[in-house]
Amino acid sequence: MAALAFSSVGAAADDPNDPDPGFQFPASSASFGGASPLATSRTVQHWMGQTKNPTDGVTYRYNMVGADPATNGTATVGVDIIPLDVNVAGRSFSGSSIAPAVLASPLFQTGDYTSTVAATNSHGARGAGGALSAGNTGVQLLDSTMRSEFDKVGTAYHLTFDTPAVQDPVTIDVPADLGTTLTSPGHVTYADVDVKWFQTRIQNEMHRLHLDPTRLALFLTYDVVLFTGNSPMNCCVIGAHGAGTATGATNGSAHGNGNQPVQTFAWASWLTAGFFSRRTAWAKQDLHSLSHELAEWANNPFADNTVQPWFSPLAPQYGCSGELETGDPVVGVGWAQGTNPYDQNPFSDGTYHPEDEVFLPWFMRSTPATQGSQHDATSGRFTFMGDLNPSGIFHLASTGC
Repeated sequence: MAALAFSSVGAAADDPNDPDPGFQFPASSASFGGASPLATSRTVQHWMGQTKNPTDGVTYRYNMVGADPATNGTATVGVDIIPLDVNVAGRSFSGSSIAPAVLASPLFQTGDYTSTVAATNSHGARGAGGALSAGNTGVQLLDSTMRSEFDKVGTAYHLTFDTPAVQDPVTIDVPADLGTTLTSPGHVTYADVDVKWFQTRIQNEMHRLHLDPTRLALFLTYDVVLFTGNSPMNCCVIGAHGAGTATGATNGSAHGNGNQPVQTFAWASWLTAGFFSRRTAWAKQDLHSLSHELAEWANNPFADNTVQPWFSPLAPQYGCSGELETGDPVVGVGWAQGTNPYDQNPFSDGTYHPEDEVFLPWFMRSTPATQGSQHDATSGRFTFMGDLNPSGIFHLASTGC
């Protein structure tokens, strides 16, 4: 059975002085569980590395998607997008309707990442932009992130997505006692579904669809969030990723003496602008949660990479975490990228809003390969946004918890 790691957002009080009302959740990420890849080649292409943490003296081993950056190799990963059309309390939330926006986004199209016109400021609102990732042009978002993380801009190293195959949408009817609809102060009506029940839906579809385990399975929803603890007020989970044993005739036996198939997958929800507050949570819209989950999938595809425990005051909902989850510490921090003509409303600004990502050296308390931080020219850049990340704790390595 597949297990999952969830991305969630915890509720916070609404600010009556906010001119752009909307939820002000401190967003977070989680996992739907993991599976050991063993020596199998019947899964997504991946490499294994190790880093010694000078703080605790432990050498941490990890699997990551793609080719080993040390070889300057190139990897292209296929993607199966499975739109989920979720019916709750007499309303339908169509993941298939937003699939064109996702296909046209920086996730699968190339762009220029040298600078941005706007980024999250110290209050989570839209702030001034600036230098982002010098030399990163003509690449996809994840490729740009991974090239920066391993200081491979200008080399032959790439991790790219092939043109996704969009599968037939899957309809999910939510029982009355396991989901409801709510309306945010920004007048966005959304579905709020029980997290444990939704996880079983993802697992069931994984078994039913007989997908190719060498490709990423990406489940897509639109304005659907999950609640925990049997209460819709314990909101909101907005994404997850994980891995599990693939099943079905096309994948062969699950007992492969170390070469059994392992399917990696992710789920994330596109969120309409206005769901969160523009004043205090400007970046948490459109593909924010999708970019979060795909970066975490690339850095932790089997949801079993561990690090020395860390804590982030930007995401206290994670507590003291020992997981290598690159989006969790900086959830809600992001920038403006490209032109977005989809799903626009009075709260929109016509751009996409990727999330910042923490690099491996932040977790490992080591010096980044990517140099050039204005805060410390010797220590380098610990997140993709670098100096544009307004929190000083991400201009240095993690201090633990």
